[in-house]
Amino acid sequence: MPIDHRMKTVVISPGIATYGAMLIGGIVREAGHEVRLSTALAAGDADVVLLSLFSTQHLMDPGIRGFVAGVRASERPVYIGGPVSAYPEYVLGELAPDAVVVGEGEETVPLLLARGISPDLPGIAFSDGGRTVITPPATPPPVHQPLPLIPDDIGQQSIRGANAYIETHRGCTGACTFCQVPRFFGREIRSRDLDEIRREVRAFKEKGAVRLSVSGGTGSLFGYHGELDNDAVIALLQMLAEELGPRNVSAPDIRVDAITDEILEAIRKYTIGWLFYGFESGSDAVLRQMGKGVTVAQMHEAVERSRQHGLKVAGCFIVGYPTETAEDYEATKTFVAEEMLDDVFVSVAEPIPKTPLADLVLRTPHEKNPVYVPHTGEYRSLRLTEAEARWFDLSQHAEMYKPLLHVVTDEVFTMYLAEARKQGEDVRRVTALIERYEKGGDEE
Repeated sequence: MPIDHRMKTVVISPGIATYGAMLIGGIVREAGHEVRLSTALAAGDADVVLLSLFSTQHLMDPGIRGFVAGVRASERPVYIGGPVSAYPEYVLGELAPDAVVVGEGEETVPLLLARGISPDLPGIAFSDGGRTVITPPATPPPVHQPLPLIPDDIGQQSIRGANAYIETHRGCTGACTFCQVPRFFGREIRSRDLDEIRREVRAFKEKGAVRLSVSGGTGSLFGYHGELDNDAVIALLQMLAEELGPRNVSAPDIRVDAITDEILEAIRKYTIGWLFYGFESGSDAVLRQMGKGVTVAQMHEAVERSRQHGLKVAGCFIVGYPTETAEDYEATKTFVAEEMLDDVFVSVAEPIPKTPLADLVLRTPHEKNPVYVPHTGEYRSLRLTEAEARWFDLSQHAEMYKPLLHVVTDEVFTMYLAEARKQGEDVRRVTALIERYEKGGDEE
């Protein structure tokens, strides 16, 4: 049934106000609907619910499942979008919404609200008599958009120190096997107009935001057309610093092969002075298997060049990749020790459905997958799996090699142990989900 434009709409992003949810809220508002944004699972008096989900874990959350069921029982439609829409059959099977908005939703959401569910509507998925219907994708929209729907309390939100991440472009030139970005947005870079970004930054400031971070997969790809555009990236960072002040701009998440001295100097001059590289592994073999497209030598060079410009360097690492050997893991520990990074973030390899990593996990027997194999080394008394033990070990190892001494207290030890176990359990839950949908398996 079509949704009357005068009906009340709520866009819900569980836990945090994501940029995607704010953007869809702005789109809905521009289409003439009454709309509000919420981070709580509460429909209130809304006539229609748009649920923006950004993690596979959301599909297995009993609170979200119960919320969707409750709203539908009240005969109000629930539509789900966000990154999880890359695997709509999972969303329909686990949460049973009325429909899934597949991919970028700017074009689809207003039409869905105006016309309701229809097999003629591009970019949606829905169940029809037990059969999953996925309509042809909507045309990728230009990245020219209305102001997002910014919550009044945005200044109180903190995502890695920033009140919000703002979108400067879409797409990524990389092909990392574990990453959804190039598969969701494509590998062609679509950059936004600088004046439009400025207008958006001012809107965030008016709502109380103090620090903003550049989003888009790899921040230095703004303006990219076959090669890095130094002038475009510098102009972007300079504009942000003019609006927010240089100590309130963050430009994280940059590939080691997407830097120039000009860009590094602009990051030093116009931002908080930190870089976050997705190193992932200190093993060239694992980097190749991950499709990173870079080498350990390039990683070392990126750290050296960054420090020549006076920048702090943080690194993200993935342990427990299905093909990672003990020797590969030791190479990662060596890299961390040699570079003495200013900060380190570690994750157990989590397969996002429909990515090459998910395909690899499906091909890997549990008895050979580090996330299932019991650890028999120095942490065996803790009863961890090999992947969990590597997370636990690398997190402590990194603390020892930071430029400033960090002591691993009993409290830190306990926190790391709990997080290692949680990450391992989360990955096993996602793996079981993928097995259930892709091969009908129910492996233990």
